[in-house]
Amino acid sequence: MKKVFVGLSGGVDSAVSAALLKQQGAEVVGVFIKAFEPEGVKCTWRDDRRSAMRVAAHLGIPMVTWDLSKQYKEKVIDYVLREYQAGRTPNPDVMCNKEIKFGLFYDKARELGADFVATGHYAQVKGGRLFAGRDKTKDQSYFLWTLKPEILAHTLFPIGGLEKSEVRKLAAKFKLPNAKRPDSQGVCFIGQIDFKEFLKKYLKSKTGKVLNEKGEEIGAHNGAIFYTLGERHGFAITAKTPNDKPYYVIAKDIKKNTLTVSQHPAKTAATKTEIKLSQLNILNPAKLKMAGKIFVRIRHLGELLPARFVPPETLKLTKPRADLAAGQSAVIYSAEKELLAGGVIS
Repeated sequence: MKKVFVGLSGGVDSAVSAALLKQQGAEVVGVFIKAFEPEGVKCTWRDDRRSAMRVAAHLGIPMVTWDLSKQYKEKVIDYVLREYQAGRTPNPDVMCNKEIKFGLFYDKARELGADFVATGHYAQVKGGRLFAGRDKTKDQSYFLWTLKPEILAHTLFPIGGLEKSEVRKLAAKFKLPNAKRPDSQGVCFIGQIDFKEFLKKYLKSKTGKVLNEKGEEIGAHNGAIFYTLGERHGFAITAKTPNDKPYYVIAKDIKKNTLTVSQHPAKTAATKTEIKLSQLNILNPAKLKMAGKIFVRIRHLGELLPARFVPPETLKLTKPRADLAAGQSAVIYSAEKELLAGGVIS
């Protein structure tokens, strides 16, 4: 254990990570990353930075602030907006990890002499391989599929083998000043926001028709680009029926600005058993090739779906799904919860 640059977010997870590394004898440097602050959105970065500074002072470690707001806007926000405009459903947290935490932060830390970088992610690196975090309710490995093996070789996730309750106990044991700070939720670095409202600040909303499976108009929505397949909220059904079951988005037409919905999404033509991937990143080629049975996750903490990988970039699901949206991340796991590969549904 030598010099480790730890991403201190102000939260308890990164604070405990830094404390554990110091306890293990590492030379720890805390880094707070200032990201883009969207207009009209109340961001918590000032409070977060203050919390990170208190943790660093308590642990007796140096802390620096790196302003990556311009790069975050260009590499994460602009990417997300382009994807939504094209009718796809991107994942900002995946792009944030790729471009910011394990892109710019990783590169700069290594240039400044870091042997490792560390974050408070609930994931595990074992023998250079990436695995899901031990706490099934907090596992964040889904967001890390873009990491290359050479980055994993210099990456530490100190709390990945712990349950959240254990992390809280350690925070109290280390007497960390943010031990009781609530968990933050929401978009990477930006925090808890209504994502649709955030998108509407940058993308024009345009009222469109909601259609049933027969193509009949039964309601209205605020813009097809804001919806993803499988979604069941945010549009209005005006043609009521005796059957008041919820409607799910099964298709969208960006040019015509229409949504097609159904009360039986699993029985519609929108169901698919085959996923084509783009931007495929294979972390363990040998195991992916040999694995007879793999599991695919198409949402953070979503169901692990049995599947087969068909080279070069196709996934065959055992059971059809109606919520496979272009732009989403599909992440491939082994039965042992090793992350074998990941890609973007095309």
